[in-house]
Amino acid sequence: MKANEIKKGMVFNVEGKNILVKKVFVQDPHSRGGSTLYKVTGSDISSGQKFERSFKGDEQVDSIDVSKQPVQLLYKDADGFTFMDTETYEQFTLSETAIEEECAFLTDGIEGVTALVTDGAILSIEIPTTLVMEIMECAPAMKSASSSARTKPATMSTGLVIQVPEYLTIGEKIKINTESREFMSRA
Repeated sequence: MKANEIKKGMVFNVEGKNILVKKVFVQDPHSRGGSTLYKVTGSDISSGQKFERSFKGDEQVDSIDVSKQPVQLLYKDADGFTFMDTETYEQFTLSETAIEEECAFLTDGIEGVTALVTDGAILSIEIPTTLVMEIMECAPAMKSASSSARTKPATMSTGLVIQVPEYLTIGEKIKINTESREFMSRA
C-alpha cells in the first residue's frame, strides 16, 4: 500500500512496529519539484509509544488487516475502560493511555463505538465523528447574547471543556465534532 492511502484507524507495519493511525496531515509541496508529504501520528500497538513520521506519497507501507466490531462501554475503573463485544458478549479492558484521545467522549450509553481487532486482539476503539453531550458547567447565559461569534468555555460530563456560544446554559444537549473537539449545534 502507498503512503497516500493511509487513513485514520488503519494499522500498518513500519520498522517492525505495528502502528495504529490516529491522524494524517497532508502537506502540499511549496515548489514544483517537491512531493506531497503525509505526516502520520499514531501509536505503537504493543508498547503504546507515540509515533510520528512523514512519508512521501509513493512510499510503500505494509498494511495490516483490521476488522471492526461494535462494542458497548460497560464501566471505567482503575484498570481502564471495560467494553463488551455486542455480538459475542466477550469483555475486554483498554487502558486510559491506549485510548487517551477518545476518553474525553466516553459516557454511559454512548452508541456507535467500534473496536479495531486483528488476530483476535483488541487494538483500540473508534468513536463516532459527532456525539451528543450534555453541558454540566458553564457561565450563565447572557440575556442580550445573540448568535454572534462570542463564546464561553463549557464543561461536559466527562470533564471535556469546549467553547460554546454564549446563549447556551447548563443542562442543554449539544452536538460535538469529536475530531476537532468543536461545538456544532444544539441537539
